[in-house]
Formats: sequence, C-alpha cells, structure tokens
Amino acid sequence: MSIRDWPDGERPREKLRMRGSGSLSDAELLAVFIGSGRRGSSAVDVGRELLSGRGGLKGLLHAPQKRSGLGPVAWCRLQAALELGRRYLDSELQEIPSLTDPASSARYLKSRLAAYPYEVFACLFLDNRHRVIAFEELFRGTIDGASVHPREVVRHCLAHNAAAVILAHNHPSGVSEPSAADRAITLRLRDALALIDVRVLDHFVIGDGVPSSLAQRGWI
Repeated sequence: MSIRDWPDGERPREKLRMRGSGSLSDAELLAVFIGSGRRGSSAVDVGRELLSGRGGLKGLLHAPQKRSGLGPVAWCRLQAALELGRRYLDSELQEIPSLTDPASSARYLKSRLAAYPYEVFACLFLDNRHRVIAFEELFRGTIDGASVHPREVVRHCLAHNAAAVILAHNHPSGVSEPSAADRAITLRLRDALALIDVRVLDHFVIGDGVPSSLAQRGWI
C-alpha cells in the first residue's frame, strides 16, 4: 500500500505537522527525508530497511555515503540536518549565562557525542565566570579508545584564553562507566592545566544512559 493510501493521521508528514516531530519513529523521520519509496515499498519501509541493515540510526547517520544505502542527494540532506542540529545546540549553549549546573553540561555533551560510532574526546572551554567560550572535538579514535595529548589540550586552552574546562568523551559501547585509563588521563590533564591556571571542572563519560561525572565521584 502506498503512503498516499494511509489515513491522514498516519502519513509521516501529516503526522509531523499534527503531532510534532517527536511523535515519529526513526523510520518515519527517514521517510520524510527520503520523500518517496520504490515499487512495492513505501518510504517508511525503505527507512526501516536502512536502519535494520546498518545497526540503527547511529550507524546510518555516520556511515559513508557509499555504505549508507542512500543516494547522494538523500545522504547530503541527512548530513546537513545533522549539522544543523549540532549548530542549533551550539547557539543554545552560548545563550546560557554560565554552566554551573552539571546536568546542563551532561545533556549538551551527550547530544553532541553519544551518536558517534568511534571514540571522540572533546572540551568545553569556559571563562572565569564559567560562561562557554567554545566547544571543540580535539581527538578521534576507534571503537575502543582515542589517544589524548595533554600538550594539545593546553595549547587549545591558551588559544581560547580559557579559565576552566569541562572534558568529555564517549564510549561507543554505550557503557558510561569510567575506565582506569579515563581516570588516569583526567588526573594528567588536571595537573598539566593547573600549571597554566586552568581548572578542570569535570570529565563526563558519555554512553547510552545518564553520563558519568568524574567530579561527582570525587575523582578530580
């Protein structure tokens, strides 16, 4: 059955207009992007096939175009939407007077890092009133680790004239429990940055659930 034959309230575009984008499934959101299906399959069916063949939305969003199953136009649209989302979050973060609430930091960092299928280490650079100066992804690695170089973190802090930083990295496995290596690099960075009077406020480990805060565990 074609989507045109579906009840108005169940067609993805109409459903989005009537109930909001949050009411759509991942496959329905993809159908809005794809625009049309193929013979014997609706756009929603195609969306389900794309998701099942690539391990869900995370795998699809970060797959190269040749492996995504999408045509170049649809893939570019999807990547553009992803980048718009990132830039919206950045602009929203810049409007926060100061990051004194760990929960706000955790939500933002999870939205930026959780979807990556490989490990990414990032920093939020803050001024002396804990207002956001910049967010940067500094190091990228593999599915089970990323090399972090304190010298580079120091260099970026000096470039931004930061007074404090919040560190963050994701665990592609989805498990947010900090490892011994996570604790060790946090202490190395804390000590290195203390030499230039930059405070490490927290280090969040991002997984599928609530991000883990090393500061809340007393490990900074």
